[in-house]
Amino acid sequence: MEDTLTVTVLRGPGLLPLLDDVARLRIGVFNAWPYLYEGSLDYERDYLAAYAATADAVCVVARAGGEVVGASTGLPLLDDGPAFRQPFEAAGIDPAQVFYFGESVLLPAWRGRGIGHAFFDAREAHARALDRFAMTAFCAVDREADDPRRPPGHRDNDAFWHKRGYARRPGMTLHLRWRETGRGEVLHPLTFWTRMLEPAA
Repeated sequence: MEDTLTVTVLRGPGLLPLLDDVARLRIGVFNAWPYLYEGSLDYERDYLAAYAATADAVCVVARAGGEVVGASTGLPLLDDGPAFRQPFEAAGIDPAQVFYFGESVLLPAWRGRGIGHAFFDAREAHARALDRFAMTAFCAVDREADDPRRPPGHRDNDAFWHKRGYARRPGMTLHLRWRETGRGEVLHPLTFWTRMLEPAA
């Protein structure tokens, strides 16, 4: 494995040259627990193209030896779909004040090296630099603790997210449908985690 790792922050259209690489990475990582996602390159390419078309969106890309091994996205919540805004509106939170973090994906061989923290650091810095957001947020799929498909010894990311200052917001949940491996189209609940965004020092 090439050990030289670079982490690059791309803004909006800067993602375009890497659409296929990041799309393939997302399909591979999300096929595993907890998403069990059966994705397609066309769908993922279109999904990422929406980030590339948003001027204030960000994509943080980790590369090793020229290969994309990780990626993490974010954009103003108002630039995402109504389903993502509705839980905030219902909770009395102005969506215009929220910068939404999309998914982070990282190949297993590169986990435990601080890249997850680098993804959060870069996205939070990007949101802070835009100077109009009071909160950052993301959502995570809810799985039952006794789901038989849970890999033995699997550790959820909850402890990591708590250390980053994020709190799970029970009741702030949306439902998304995707093809799940071996089950076809399934409706999944995802609950938001939020953190107040401190101003720049």
